[in-house]
Amino acid sequence: MNESFSVEATSGLPGGRDRAAAVEAASLASLPTAESEDWRYSPIGDLESSGWRPVSAPPDDVEIDLFDDIIEHRSATVTVIDGFVTSVDVDPGYAAKGLVVEIVADVAPLELDLAEPTVFDHLHRAFSPAAIRIATPAGLVVEEPVVVVTHAAASESVSFPHLIIESGEGSDISVVERQTSTTAAALSIPVTELTTGAASQLRYVVIQENGTSHWQIGRQLSTIGAQSTLSSGMAVFGSRYARTRTDSRILGRGATANLVAAYYGDNDQVHDFRTFQHHEARDTRSDLLFKGSQDDRSGSIYTGLIHIHPEGANTNAFQTNRNVKLSEDAWAWSVPNLEIENNDVHCSHASTVSPVDGDQRFYLHARGVPPSVADRLIVAGFFDEAIQRLPVVAARAEVQRLVDEKLDRRNEHR
Repeated sequence: MNESFSVEATSGLPGGRDRAAAVEAASLASLPTAESEDWRYSPIGDLESSGWRPVSAPPDDVEIDLFDDIIEHRSATVTVIDGFVTSVDVDPGYAAKGLVVEIVADVAPLELDLAEPTVFDHLHRAFSPAAIRIATPAGLVVEEPVVVVTHAAASESVSFPHLIIESGEGSDISVVERQTSTTAAALSIPVTELTTGAASQLRYVVIQENGTSHWQIGRQLSTIGAQSTLSSGMAVFGSRYARTRTDSRILGRGATANLVAAYYGDNDQVHDFRTFQHHEARDTRSDLLFKGSQDDRSGSIYTGLIHIHPEGANTNAFQTNRNVKLSEDAWAWSVPNLEIENNDVHCSHASTVSPVDGDQRFYLHARGVPPSVADRLIVAGFFDEAIQRLPVVAARAEVQRLVDEKLDRRNEHR
């Protein structure tokens, strides 16, 4: 990056020795290029960071939407500004039952097994000020979701949010995160860690509405225990460039990972997803559905891998990516992959990139539906499957609203 990312810049953060090592590792690593396979098709070469700096403290005068008009009933609310946890409010009843929502001050080094860490991973290790940890004890059922509001306020800066969610054995919890930013150019490097205890249920949805000058390069890492279910949903509508790498390690016998995403780009936006479904135990299941649309000159990238390890007998794993191009200049790359090291499995992958279906359009036109209305109905119907599979019901209406906003903007510009 630049001289702003120095050991001196970590002096006010805990874990100084580990952070210093991460700064040194970052200084030796180079920014990735689109020539490498893991960043192929991306506009990473356009990232301008020469004058940027890590955020040293959250601003005092930022007001953020707490999302309470969308999710009224909740078990806890957390706000994070520029990577700093600024407030934690837990319902006293759930706190008495053992729901933990706490700040973990020292997140360097991260407890992550990253085979090939990038410069962004090293910077996160060095400069993430704290993590918010949400955890349930064994057997606790949290009926209302925890809401986390993550906002990037500073301009020409880099922030490092870190979210940890752990469901204890036999417990049940839902978490909704809303990510927003100002209209200023900035970069956020979030990390989300999801861990499910045996026979537990963990539902997580992130709704990303960053400004269109914002860049985001994030990771989601999950470990899924025996007989447990992780249901993870992403709704991505903002950022100039938004990349999420998702590594799901399905470790326990009978574990399930359900992964869904809905994304909609316009103008020059690029949405980039790299997913890895690792089946490392027998009798496991994963089901991935990512659906997106691209308008104007926007684009999307999806590359995914289902990896059945030798221990993964009787695995059922599915991977589907569908894209609808709404303009001639829009583009999408979709590359699903399988790596199978056990013959006793059922696996499939599928991908499509296509314009709006001509037969559907003709059907509606023939029945008197105007072209703009017809396209709107088709695109809304296309997204419905993904929206209905978002694992937190209270978040679905908000995601539908964001799709409608994109469609309204499209109609205004036609």
